[in-house]
Amino acid sequence: MNFSFNITIQDVIKMVGPLLAILCGFILGIVFEKRVIKNIQKLAAKTHWKYDTIIIDSIQGFSILWFSLGGVAVATNIYPIPPAIQLIINKFLIATFLASATLIVSRLLVGLLKAYTTNEQGISPLTSLFELLTKVVIYSLGVLIILQSIGIQITPLLTALGVGGVSLGLALQSPLTNLISGVSIVMSGKVQPGNYIRLASGESGYVVDVELKYTVLQEITDNLLVLPNSKILSGSFKNFSLPNKFFVLPVTLDVDYNSDLETVERITLEVANSLLENRVIEYESLEESNEEDLNKPFIRYNQFDYFSINLTIYLTIYEQEFFEHLEIRHQFLKELHKRYKAEVIEIPFPIQSGYLPPKKVDDTYAN
Repeated sequence: MNFSFNITIQDVIKMVGPLLAILCGFILGIVFEKRVIKNIQKLAAKTHWKYDTIIIDSIQGFSILWFSLGGVAVATNIYPIPPAIQLIINKFLIATFLASATLIVSRLLVGLLKAYTTNEQGISPLTSLFELLTKVVIYSLGVLIILQSIGIQITPLLTALGVGGVSLGLALQSPLTNLISGVSIVMSGKVQPGNYIRLASGESGYVVDVELKYTVLQEITDNLLVLPNSKILSGSFKNFSLPNKFFVLPVTLDVDYNSDLETVERITLEVANSLLENRVIEYESLEESNEEDLNKPFIRYNQFDYFSINLTIYLTIYEQEFFEHLEIRHQFLKELHKRYKAEVIEIPFPIQSGYLPPKKVDDTYAN
């Protein structure tokens, strides 16, 4: 078989220009990425504004693509191409650019929301579910804009998606229930990452994340507890981190009946005040509150018990972590026991009357 190529030098010359345009666009993209973007990142790292780094990181990696697209656009104008093919190439360039812009907007918006909502402890209430929903909304809008830009009518597509969505919703009732429950949990603001919660069914732990189907808790043993979102929403739970992290710790005590109650109250409050003064107490949103009164422990005598006088001391503490009150109780009881011994305040032992069943007498020896 004989193949004949009718390529002249003029045709080769015509192709050199477009190829050089594409190559130059690619090289300029690399140079812009390595030089300009890197230098801007170094400048952003020196500033105290936390959002500039997020903006730069969002557009990083797209410079090469954009300059290459520009090179292709220049090449198509240099080289004579049939109008039909030129139209297809233009639509491809527009779709690619809009797709990259959609990715940038998604990364930028999620990054800005994370930075805006992150507290001083480095914890952000922005969950994986919220991130996913944000990306889904942005990607959906991006796809619709791309389709509209390249000349595809989106009205019939939206109608088909609406009909298909009803059928899909009926088929996926359980996953959708957990999804809607997760959205309700996130939007309510009653459960946020970093909160310590305890469900009525007994499960407890720090909220790590609210995902598409599950809420992840981290127990004190560092194990992860995975619960369906619908279980949390349908049941009751206690959030120990809301409305703030102040914790009222009641400690029940017993003293001997011969104790002087005024002395008992004075000594107990001295130990409690000394313990709380040695702790660094942080206050949040309490500009109008009296900090001394807020942290002041108080005692209430409860009853004359069977073998002692019963009382409860209430300690108001601020916890960064939920289980800090266990250490406070531990130290308080150690110090209080030492002071009670020094002040000769007796802690009575529990007294319980024993019961001995009557002995059975053998009828043989009874007579």
